[in-house]
Amino acid sequence: MAIDPLDLFILIVIIAGFAAYFSKGKLWAKDGEDVSAYGSGSRDLVETLNETGKKALVLFGSQTGTAEDYAHKFAKEFQSRFGVPTMCADLADYDYDNFDKIASEVSGFKMVFFFTATYGEGDPTDNALDFFDYLDNDCEDLSGLKFACFGLGNSTYEFYNATGKRTSKTLKSKNAKQIGELGLGDDGMATMDEDYLAWKDSMFAVLKNTLKLDEKELEYEPSMEVSENDTLTKESPEVALGEPDSRYVNINNDGTKAEFFDHTHPFLAPVVFSKELCPKRHCIHVELDLSNSNIKYLTGDHLAIWPSNPDSKVTKFVEALGLEDKKDHVIDIKSLDPTVRCEIPTPTTYAAVIRYYLEISGPVSRQFVKSVVQFSPDEETKQRVETISNDKSLFQKEITDKGFNVADALLSLSNGAKWNTLPFAFIIESIAHIQPRYYSISSSSLYDKEKVHATVMVEANDVPNTTRMTTGVCSNLIFDLEVKQNHVTDVKPYENYDLDGPRGKFSKFKLPVHVRRSTFKLPSNSNTPVIMVGPGTGVAPFRGFIRERVKQAENGDKGGKMILFYGCRRSTDDYLYKDEWPEYAKTLGGDLKIVTAFSRETAKKVYVQHKMLEHSKEIFDLLEKGAFFYVCGDASRMARDVQKALTSIIAKENNVSAEDAADIVKDLKVENRYQEDVW
Repeated sequence: MAIDPLDLFILIVIIAGFAAYFSKGKLWAKDGEDVSAYGSGSRDLVETLNETGKKALVLFGSQTGTAEDYAHKFAKEFQSRFGVPTMCADLADYDYDNFDKIASEVSGFKMVFFFTATYGEGDPTDNALDFFDYLDNDCEDLSGLKFACFGLGNSTYEFYNATGKRTSKTLKSKNAKQIGELGLGDDGMATMDEDYLAWKDSMFAVLKNTLKLDEKELEYEPSMEVSENDTLTKESPEVALGEPDSRYVNINNDGTKAEFFDHTHPFLAPVVFSKELCPKRHCIHVELDLSNSNIKYLTGDHLAIWPSNPDSKVTKFVEALGLEDKKDHVIDIKSLDPTVRCEIPTPTTYAAVIRYYLEISGPVSRQFVKSVVQFSPDEETKQRVETISNDKSLFQKEITDKGFNVADALLSLSNGAKWNTLPFAFIIESIAHIQPRYYSISSSSLYDKEKVHATVMVEANDVPNTTRMTTGVCSNLIFDLEVKQNHVTDVKPYENYDLDGPRGKFSKFKLPVHVRRSTFKLPSNSNTPVIMVGPGTGVAPFRGFIRERVKQAENGDKGGKMILFYGCRRSTDDYLYKDEWPEYAKTLGGDLKIVTAFSRETAKKVYVQHKMLEHSKEIFDLLEKGAFFYVCGDASRMARDVQKALTSIIAKENNVSAEDAADIVKDLKVENRYQEDVW
């Protein structure tokens, strides 16, 4: 029997995926391209440390780039402050067969520092999985190894900083010696930067005594060199002008030819449809065409959109650095350290780096402001920077509370003077690389085979007691795109972007994207009932779930009961996909039930958890029949309140104590019948 062409294509993609995993990308690496580790390209940690003369190691497990950013900053400061050659590396870049021999086979080796983020339900990040597999299954004894750890977590999640705690506990159980206290950074309380600074300062104090290190005055030691290239112009075909990666530079196609696309090489997906879902609050529905790519998604996965910075932020940043007349000059970026790799394609231009590669739109950290003291344009500015950066409360008042980003802060601190004394290499090393933004996919891979949908709430918030506004870098890109694509004239976006992109590669409304797998999935048995709780844009994956069941029903597969608890402010303002639910009900009939909670339409605010309690018996009966329970949306309050409501329902309907009911909920999580996709 002949193989269907689509099945053959999917088979090829699967084989390619396995090849990518097991070969670490070596099968299709370009000549001279480093695909595994830095330096010599060896995945042997001991060999690499000895070759490069490094005496300390900083390893990071990062999902969104935050842990990576802190790890790099720590490594640079540790090396500069104590003169210890230090290597910073991704946990996925090395093998760990001889990890237990580092202390004995690397002469003068000091210790290992771990920066580990917690992802999902207390899990390690994707790039840390192999390392923890080694610790759990292959590692026997780490005697002689000294380590320290800073965990990055969110206290609004149930498994707060689970990976950092696991790192510390497991290493100590293998006889490694922990230096100092375990650091716990809390993104949920918006104290991550202060948590890190407190841990770092205490760590340095301990290290001086424990490792007998001599501390010197902190001085910037560049690991990269930026030089202007007068032989090229921005029109030169080999100059990167903001392409997502080097494979898009100097190519004749439009970047949509069929090849292997992933988190290192996004697909330039055409936005084939966009619309405003709630004009009063601005929530955008977008549909992207994946037909000319190898990308396949499953219902419940996440769509990663690679943003760029808006015109206003780019202009302000260029102004702050005094680069107005040089922004289009070509620059070469060269690594001065064999263990440091620049992710920015080079040669490039100042403007391209600022617009496409650096996180310049978000809040500025006190750590960054402390680090620029040495580059102050004048003595008055230097004194002001030192005063503000060394006073936590003053920094909060003068920088954070005003909603300043990097450029805002620099210009405010210098009273408008240009920071042309600030080396551009320092900027590249000190400001995090811009990261993709992840959105729960709101379409069904069964219903929408070649298109992927996303539901994006536009982030734009007034800064209290100012005339300023903070804006989300990706959501406002989507907003600007929707307005221009639909030729809207009566709405003005909060920000404007270069939608054509480098060399027009994003023209006709394309966005760089990739898909991230998720465990947030419908039951494999379509007859299994599901209970979904998703207020606001938390409804996104449930729209995909419902469309999946609709398609199954159209194919003759009658599914189980579906209940969606949906909440928003008002039925007339922000009721997402309001017109679609009745259409789905025509196909699913009584198997689809939508329960709404409009918090601003009654004297007393009503939320989804209140509606759950009103349907207590129905929820319990479905759970007794094996229903899966899903929650999507805000982790800080909603997800906790929903879990509390479900616990109350089980206690009431099952006539058990609150403690026993809580244990039942925990069991549901263990059985994967209680799933969360929260942020």
